[in-house]
Amino acid sequence: MAGEAPHHFPPPTGLAHCKTAPVHSNLASLPFKGFENALPRSCTEKKESPKCDLKLDRLSESEKKKIIEKLVKIQNDGTVEVDVTCNAHVASELLELDAVDYAPLDAEEIKQTPFGYSKSVPRLKIAMLVVGTRGDVQPFIALAKRLQEFGHHVRLATHVNFHAFVKSAGIGFYPLGGDPRIMAAYMARNKGFLLSGPAEISLQRKQLKEVIYSLLPACTEPDLDSGAPFRAQAIIANPPAYGHAHVAEALGVPLHIFFTMPWTPTNEFPHPLARVPQSAAYRLSYLIVDLIVWWGIRGFINEFRRKKLKLPPIAYFSTYHGSISHLPTGYMWSPQLVQKPSDWGSLVDVVGYCFLNLGTKYQPPKELAEWIQQGPKPIYIGFGSMPLEDERKIMIIIIGALKETGQRGIIGRGWGDLGSFSEVPVDVYLLEDCPHDWLFPHCAAVVHHGGAGTTAAGLRSGCPTTIVPFFGDQYFWGERIHAQGVGPIPIPISELSVERLANAIKYMLDPEVKSRAMELAREVQNEDGVAAAVDAFHRHLPPELPLPPTMLDEPDNPNPFHWLLSLFEKCCPPFAS
Repeated sequence: MAGEAPHHFPPPTGLAHCKTAPVHSNLASLPFKGFENALPRSCTEKKESPKCDLKLDRLSESEKKKIIEKLVKIQNDGTVEVDVTCNAHVASELLELDAVDYAPLDAEEIKQTPFGYSKSVPRLKIAMLVVGTRGDVQPFIALAKRLQEFGHHVRLATHVNFHAFVKSAGIGFYPLGGDPRIMAAYMARNKGFLLSGPAEISLQRKQLKEVIYSLLPACTEPDLDSGAPFRAQAIIANPPAYGHAHVAEALGVPLHIFFTMPWTPTNEFPHPLARVPQSAAYRLSYLIVDLIVWWGIRGFINEFRRKKLKLPPIAYFSTYHGSISHLPTGYMWSPQLVQKPSDWGSLVDVVGYCFLNLGTKYQPPKELAEWIQQGPKPIYIGFGSMPLEDERKIMIIIIGALKETGQRGIIGRGWGDLGSFSEVPVDVYLLEDCPHDWLFPHCAAVVHHGGAGTTAAGLRSGCPTTIVPFFGDQYFWGERIHAQGVGPIPIPISELSVERLANAIKYMLDPEVKSRAMELAREVQNEDGVAAAVDAFHRHLPPELPLPPTMLDEPDNPNPFHWLLSLFEKCCPPFAS
């Protein structure tokens, strides 16, 4: 993007304003004076710095691969092990990629800065781009509903699987490509998104291509039901919607990231998808994960930029990597569980959990309500959207552990379809679907995969929690639950056994564990993550909002991109060591 002229837009005259936008007047936290300072050159490009002229970009493809090989090993569980001792010089140069400085304004500058949203915010057309499972989509529905209460027109673009879910909340819907069941199965088989064979690469390539090529229409196409025109004036996205920053750049609109797991580099803990033996390399682990992903998708993204967005291509190291450090970012978890790291600047907010509160209007089936009343509070066990390789084996383990501990159990069938081929005793109830915020208060404890939304619901309900992680950030949340003393050490799904699950249930039934869980629940219940998220979005809007271009060229047919195959075909032997 070097040499690209800045985007200049007239002020959004004539835009209606939200008269009651929740602004805390915390202007000292704002990292920029105006739109050009906040988003230099384009809406997403990082500040130029002499440090960006890295020697790494002068290397050949094979030399770049060797650099990554020396720093990284990919484990059998799909996580990345980062070891800086083998090549400290390269590690140091890579860290320069994250050297994005946004100095806070001083007091005098704050007084003179004409922030247009201190009393009212323009009513905007906002496109939300959300990739993932139901647990990923649900908090964005809560955020969309609240934004609409302030007069914004929100379109939530996500997988067609969730069309009814989004529309039932009164939110505009636009379909993104990709099937979350296929993507979740891929990630479960490969313990994440990094390790796979050629067949899996082809599968995931198709899914990601469908997602990325649907992002631009999601921001620009008319409503599919009414035909009403829509052109995004701001974008909210989660990081797995790869391509969001490029679409925002092409449209010339601000982008705000929200996510349920850490994605901003920090020195306080490693990337949830990384194993880092040295704490000094925690921050580097975020860049390494970003670079590996970018290496896999860069050819495809650059095709997308050239042919669809009419933007110049991006180099590997110098001018772009997957980090979101330069973008306003809100994390949807309670600071009671993970506080905001001290090295996350004013661009980053930890807003709290964003609950949709589906349970307030839920009417349970008579059979379920009666079963719950027939005995002591049960243990909930379910794995949500996670696929299971051997459902019968997992059911045998669950029933065996419940029998050994003398507990009743509610088993959520989920996408793994638990209980399909199993006989269950009378003290076990098979549950198809039920809002967790209604169900969990009726449970003594919960056992689940560690999805951010399910974890949040369990904590707010005061339930001791056992996390059985499959991949990704589920391990991270399992460790945080154990560190808080409200659950045992997480049990990976591959290590689940009757003995380990029974011991976990006994741990959770300890009165002291229950007391700690209730104390944490009171703290979480006092938070309003949705209000804080809306406030963060409004606070980080530039004072002069750009108007989007009138038209982008109609996208051509997408070309295939080069996925991780080129990297891993040559690098797998050292990764496997």
